[in-house]
Amino acid sequence: MGKGGEQGGDSGEPAAQIRFYTWEEIQKHNLRTDKWLVIERKVYNVTKWASRHPGGQRVISHCAGEDATSQLVEDFRTLRKTAEDMNLFRASPLFFSLYLGHIIAMEVLAWLMVSYFGTGWIATLILACILTTSQAQAGWLQHDFGHLSVFKKSSWNHIVHKFVIGHLKGASANWWNHRHFQHHAKPNIFKKDPDVNMLHIFVLGDTQPVEYGKKKLKYLPYNHQHEYFFLIFPPLLIPVYFQIQIISTMIRRRFWADLAWAISYYLRYFITYIPFYGVLGSLCLLTFVRFLESHWFVWVTQMNHIPMEIDSEKHRDWLSSQMAATCNIEQSFFNDWFTGHLNFQIEHHLFPTMPRHNFWKVKPLVKSLCAKYGVQYEEKPLGKAFVDIVGSLKKSGDLWLDAYLHK
Repeated sequence: MGKGGEQGGDSGEPAAQIRFYTWEEIQKHNLRTDKWLVIERKVYNVTKWASRHPGGQRVISHCAGEDATSQLVEDFRTLRKTAEDMNLFRASPLFFSLYLGHIIAMEVLAWLMVSYFGTGWIATLILACILTTSQAQAGWLQHDFGHLSVFKKSSWNHIVHKFVIGHLKGASANWWNHRHFQHHAKPNIFKKDPDVNMLHIFVLGDTQPVEYGKKKLKYLPYNHQHEYFFLIFPPLLIPVYFQIQIISTMIRRRFWADLAWAISYYLRYFITYIPFYGVLGSLCLLTFVRFLESHWFVWVTQMNHIPMEIDSEKHRDWLSSQMAATCNIEQSFFNDWFTGHLNFQIEHHLFPTMPRHNFWKVKPLVKSLCAKYGVQYEEKPLGKAFVDIVGSLKKSGDLWLDAYLHK
């Protein structure tokens, strides 16, 4: 049984009280000139709106007289079952072995570089770029193990995850899991996704800036946030904010195993480079590498989310909530490698445990399902994705300024 008020019925006038409808009544309204739709147990008369539906009038007509939400969820479950039957959740040992191998090869190359060419400025700059690339790629690899998408047994994924994020990067698996799983459960949802908690430094989306403006909150000049973004977010996220958060979390929550893995990274690094650069020089080199990696990380991870819908909880179904918060970047060999296959952010969010080398195979199925229900499937070039981050921040800043001055 659905409930209606101003949503249901033939009249556009608000009803004086909530009305209830049986499914038998609702299913009668499935004609070309009379379409009712149930979403989250609320009844809507979509007859006039159907022609403006993003997916076309026929798409909405297929769901007339039905619970569109339930049907979408059911079709998504069918899609997932199809992906399982296609073995798309089975990882390729060769892919991940080669991926780990190319990271280790860069670490060895960096050591050979400084061993044979010395510590001059040019050699050190090339060395820093190699180490930055190694760190960025290790970051994408730990992401795979953190999502349990490599081994069949979760325990093996957890073990190797600690090795990659701990020994290869000096970070904490438990810290990452705590942050990242919240992000996947509720992407771009304020108070639920830690990735959109900007600590009053930035305002995001369309609603938060207006709320801040109306309350006359001005922690920073948000109408210039698209400008100071370059000075704060990319250069400081990893070397400052993440480093402080990781170390304090491991100590405060007593993640001693994670701390031991992180210490093993720093021991390996300093044993390798102190003979060439000394203690202070090695520390400066590490900080510079973190600085460069932070730029790489921020631009790649934010291009799929900041330009998308960022708002409070709306209690959508899984597919709709993920699609509203994510977008894809065009595929190419470079884009796949550079982003760790996060250019397939839509598929990754819909199937978090799917090995990334299979995203391209499930992509046509996802696009087809989205087209069927008129759900936007957004894909853009890499350069435009970067530009959209800045454009989105400017838009949000302008909304804040307007609300701050006039509301």
